[in-house]
Amino acid sequence: MQRSHLVKHQAIHTGERLHKCLDCGKSFLQRSHLVQHQAIHTGERPYKCLDCGKSFILRSALVRHKVVHTGERLHKCLDCGKSFIRRSELVYHQAIHTRERPHKCVDCGQSFIRKSELVQHKAIHTGERPHKCLDCGQSFIRRLNHVCHQSVHTRQRPHKCVDCDKSFIRRSHLVQHKAIHTGERPHKCLDCGKSFIRRSEFVYHQAIHTGERPHKCFDCGKSFIRQSALVRHKVVHTGERPHKCLDCGKSYIRRSNLVQHKAIHTGERPHKCLDCGKSFLQRSHLVQHQATHTGERPHKCLDCGKSFMLQSALVRHRVIHTRERPHKCLDCGKSFIQRSEFVYHQAVHTGERPHKCLDCGKSYIRRSHLVQHKAIHTGERPHKCLDCGKSYIRRSQLVQHKAIHTGERPPQVLAL
Repeated sequence: MQRSHLVKHQAIHTGERLHKCLDCGKSFLQRSHLVQHQAIHTGERPYKCLDCGKSFILRSALVRHKVVHTGERLHKCLDCGKSFIRRSELVYHQAIHTRERPHKCVDCGQSFIRKSELVQHKAIHTGERPHKCLDCGQSFIRRLNHVCHQSVHTRQRPHKCVDCDKSFIRRSHLVQHKAIHTGERPHKCLDCGKSFIRRSEFVYHQAIHTGERPHKCFDCGKSFIRQSALVRHKVVHTGERPHKCLDCGKSYIRRSNLVQHKAIHTGERPHKCLDCGKSFLQRSHLVQHQATHTGERPHKCLDCGKSFMLQSALVRHRVIHTRERPHKCLDCGKSFIQRSEFVYHQAVHTGERPHKCLDCGKSYIRRSHLVQHKAIHTGERPHKCLDCGKSYIRRSQLVQHKAIHTGERPPQVLAL
């Protein structure tokens, strides 16, 4: 072992961070990490791609980027023949075949494939959020989440799809999006042959076969497939709602819920449809709406050929073929297709109605019910029929109404 590697390793035990940023005081174990961090203050990106002009803070980032132009994948898995751009991705992939998880948490015994995943996991025990946004003060466990968050302030979406000009904040989102054009589903389940676009969906699916729920709540013993689900669950015990609205004091478990709520005060709807001018709070709602104009239904069921605008709609539809109900209530044993239905059902046992109308004080289990209720106070009818101009409070009412013009029977809701 080189002496430099020993010095880096010893810092794990001593906690010593020798390399300090003179601009903000943040310290790092390695000098290379300090150099990378300083680019936040200087804005310097010295490594430039000669093919497209894009610049990077790290030379290694430029090397990884070049593969976009060359298409080269040097690292091949000898077990299944799959190839990867980075060696680290190959090592991570091989764990699918070996099921090895060498990085173990000393606090709870949970094991991980990557050391970086263990480091992120430890924040659950320590509460540490080392990546702080200098614009708004919000802190993050992962550096990637911090980088992604910064786009809220810069509005930069550097990863562009060459097929449809759609842009993304994260490269991983672009890779997932490309599957719409290519139809590629690289993550295949060896137990049942089912394939997935995203690795996270593949990992989640495997729990159906293994029954493994590695993320356990120490307060009540309940276990979860995903770590994010455990984080959301913990709020049941702590009551913590860290994301607070500065205008009205209302607090939320998730930051995304706070962002949506803020639009009530600002009236801002940043995502605008270029075809009809309609604006939306969430970009996902705009994407869903745009299918109204394009007629595009990119998500196709391989069992019956039916197509859907949203991938989530396809997932719900597939239950007709699989009869799978993965979300089970521990109080009464009832199972559900969708997690949202499961969460809604839990309110039967808890009596919780978190969505309150500020005008009359009435409370609801679902936020969508509160939105519909508000129309009583505002008189707003956002769902308009383009054939006759009649407007409705609920989209479902508009769908039913359209059958008058088309003669088509509205879709039936599955009995659960």
